[in-house]
Parts: sequence; C-alpha cells; structure tokens
Amino acid sequence: MMEQESRRLTLRSMSTNVSDTRGGNSASLLGAASPRSVWALAWPVTLAMLSESLVGLVDMLMVAKLGATAVAAVGTGGQILGAAMVTMTAVGTGTMALIARHVGAGEHDEAEHVHGQSIVVAFLSSVAVIAPIIFFATGIVNLFGVEPAVATMGADYTRIVMLSIPLAATLFVVGAAQRAAGDMRTPLGIGVIVNLINVFLNWVLIFGNLGAPAFGVAGSAIATAIAFGSGAIISITLGVLNRLRISLHLRDLRLQFATIQRILRIGYPAAVEQAMMQVGFLFYLGFAVRYGTEAVAAYFIGVRILALSFLPGFGFGAAASALVGQNLGARQPEEAASAGWIATWMSVAMMSVGGVAIAFFAEDVAALFVDDPVVISNTVWFIYMLGVSQPLMAIDFTLGGALRGAGDTRFPLFTVLIAFFVGRLGLSALVVFVFDLGLTWLWATLIADYLIRAVLKSWRFRQGGWATIRV
Repeated sequence: MMEQESRRLTLRSMSTNVSDTRGGNSASLLGAASPRSVWALAWPVTLAMLSESLVGLVDMLMVAKLGATAVAAVGTGGQILGAAMVTMTAVGTGTMALIARHVGAGEHDEAEHVHGQSIVVAFLSSVAVIAPIIFFATGIVNLFGVEPAVATMGADYTRIVMLSIPLAATLFVVGAAQRAAGDMRTPLGIGVIVNLINVFLNWVLIFGNLGAPAFGVAGSAIATAIAFGSGAIISITLGVLNRLRISLHLRDLRLQFATIQRILRIGYPAAVEQAMMQVGFLFYLGFAVRYGTEAVAAYFIGVRILALSFLPGFGFGAAASALVGQNLGARQPEEAASAGWIATWMSVAMMSVGGVAIAFFAEDVAALFVDDPVVISNTVWFIYMLGVSQPLMAIDFTLGGALRGAGDTRFPLFTVLIAFFVGRLGLSALVVFVFDLGLTWLWATLIADYLIRAVLKSWRFRQGGWATIRV
C-alpha cells in the first residue's frame, strides 16, 4: 500500500529530497530534469494508454462474434461516446494546468481545492451532456445513415453506455490531478483494474457466461458502465482516505464559481480542439470514400494502427505537462523549458524508432487485419506515411502537452485549425478535386499536417511566451 505522508510537505522540499512516496512515485519534478526523471513520468502513462487501447480491441473482437450488425452498432455508439467525452477534455486540461502550478508553488491546499471543484464540474457537465443523448438516442444514431437493425441496436447500446460518462469523467479528473502532481503510477494501477473488470464483464455479459444472461451488445455497454463506476469508486475512496498525492475533502466539493471559471477558461480551447479534430476526421474520411470501399477499409485499419503508434507521445506529453506546470509554479521557467525539450527529444527518438519498425513490417501489420490484397496495399502506403510522420507527431504531442501544462491551450487549437484544416484537408482537396491524384497522395497529406504542427509548436515553445501566462 501507498505510504501516507504529511499534507504539509511541499514541492519545494521535494526539489532537494526525492522521498515523496505517496502514489508510489519517487521522482522530484522541480529543478533540472533528466532523461531518467522524464522517463519515470512517461512510461506509466504510455502503458495506461496501451492498456486502454487493447481493451477497446478486445471488446470489438468479442462483439464481432455477434455479427456485422453488432459491430456496426457498437462502432456507431462509440463515435457518439467519443464526442460526448469532449467535456472531460475541457475539465481535465484545466485541472492539470492549475494543479501542477499550485503544487509547484507549494500550495497543496489550493491544489486539493481545484481537485474537488474539477470533480464536481466534470460530473455535473457530463450529466448535462448525456441527458439529451439518452433521450434522442435513436434519432442521433439514424444520422449516421445506418440500417434499421443497426440503428435499433446502436440506440440501445448508446443509452446504456452514456451512463458511464459521469463516472468516467470523475475517474479522468482524479487521474489528471495525480499526474499533475507527478504521480503517474496510481492512475495506471487504477486504470489496469478498470480495464480488467471491463474485459471480464464483457466475457460474462455479452455471451452469458457464469450463469449470467447473454445481453449481447447491451452487455458490452453494461460492462463499460460498471468498470468505470468501479474505477470512480476506487479513486474517490482513495482520495477521501488521503491515499492519493492530491486528496479529496468534502469542503472542496461546494461549488466555487471563481475556481470553476479558472478551470474552464484554461480547458475549453482543448475541448474545442478535440471537437474540431472529430469534424476534420469526418471530412478526411469523405475524401477517402471517393477512392472506394477498399480505401475506406484501409483508412479504418490505418487509424487503428495510428492510435497505437502515438502512445509514447501521450506519455511524454503528460510528463512534459507536469514538469512544465510545476516548474512554472515554482518560478523556474528555465527549468520548465529544459524539461519540455528533454521530453520532446526523448519522444522523437522513441517514436522515430517505432516509425522505422512499423514501416519495415508494414505489409505484415496490414495482413493482420485483412486478407484483401487491394486493402493491404492501400494500408501499407498509409503505414509508410505514418512511419515518416512519427518524429513530427512526437514533437506535436510532447510540446502540445508542455504548452497545455503552462496553461497555453489556445495556441494548440490554432495549430489544429491551420495544420489540419488548411494543411491536411486543403491539400486533400487539391489531391482529389484539382490534380486527381492517387490514394497514396491523399495519405501523404498526413505528413504535411504533422509537419505544420511540429513547426508551429516548436516555434511557440522556443519563443517562450507561454512562461508568462497567468492561470
């Protein structure tokens, strides 16, 4: 079990003594960063994201045994679920920036106050978001143009899985708070428990094992809701018992609108960024549709591979966010900048190696998903472009995390608008409508997108204005 320590301990003492063991993490975040300290923060987040991705894959494989209609229903519901979770992005981003700043300044009570307020606003805003979705689930699913059987099944799945969002929001915010304080391992441990519960209950409730009814697609939704509920209960319990680095107190659950305004002022650009990305993906898919079903299949396979390839970027981005935020709180902007660059170059090195590997094994990787030679060929070229983009993606994810940790959330939104909508989609329009080029050229627009992001965020971070942002 995690050792409890005095709430009077501040991060200023941690800068000279790395004995903080609450949450199972012993790395100091203040002072000169090193590759070792950055890696200690990055690997738990990477592993947590990998675990979550694998659960999604296993979930889909189980549902696939029920047939194509079930897969389409869960896939459609998953798109709606992803859109509804944008609220969590707003609260989580604001939470991480504020708590990192307070912890770095040695203001532990203020950090815990932000934690409590974030949980309340995340839960209440999630309830407000899911209510109309549950009520209008059938109509929303029908907007995707699916067949009646898919629409009926998808609506039932959506209504149930929506119930998991307030619980997932609570879990997400608690995890963001601990990572902001430098504890990456506790969220990893809780996440692994949640994922194991999810997989086990999928097996029980989808197929009716261990004497349970076979709920089919609905069983997958029920399993998700129970798993997130379990994670939320574990997180809240640990927080109330003062077993987390950033604890939870009932006094901090009373609404304080000034604090909520601070959280949302920092976080809303991140939510808008994610929403714009979802819109952009739909447009990009529309371009791929013009090349036929094989191209669409290759795109969805490529997206699955893409989701796995940038996991190290998430890890180093979270590390950079905590390091930058805390050092700014301690009024050490030079150390914050150094930490951001160290995390970035480590991310570039690791993801570049990964890019070479996936490109070298591109055909083998594509063949794992499908046996159609045309789809495999289309997917291989997508993987090639993905491999080339890896170092650029590393810069995008890591410096994006560093900027958000500093509270600079508007510039990453600006970057997406320029890189995705002007770069990727603008070039895609030229490829399809003006020059009538092949599918490979459509995939190549990925490189332009991430190149623009990498250049803009590198310029922004080097320019240094982020260090003066007040949160």
